[in-house]
Amino acid sequence: MKLPNSPNSIVAREKITDYLLLSTHEEGGSKSDFFHSFGFYLGRWEQFAEALSIHGREHEVVQVIESEYGVKYVLEGSILTPDGRNPDVRTVWQIDYGADHPRLIAAVPFN
Repeated sequence: MKLPNSPNSIVAREKITDYLLLSTHEEGGSKSDFFHSFGFYLGRWEQFAEALSIHGREHEVVQVIESEYGVKYVLEGSILTPDGRNPDVRTVWQIDYGADHPRLIAAVPFN
């Protein structure tokens, strides 16, 4: 199963600039180090957003989780990176109740 309505997925700038690529973030710092090591940087946050969007369109859903806010979809697979090493990443997308587009809520290395 693919992520529903993935062509209309949303990757919020703040999710990237204030969390995933912010090395000083208390929780996101280690993720930032990981993604920086593959060539993703704050100054080119759009490149990372596009890679995450592609990840959401190309990989299969491995888990579906109902939450109080909507339905979460977990995807696993390689992500296209600027340096071409393309590590495996787990992304979590949510379609909020009453909405029809998935939005990125998490991205973490796995394996």
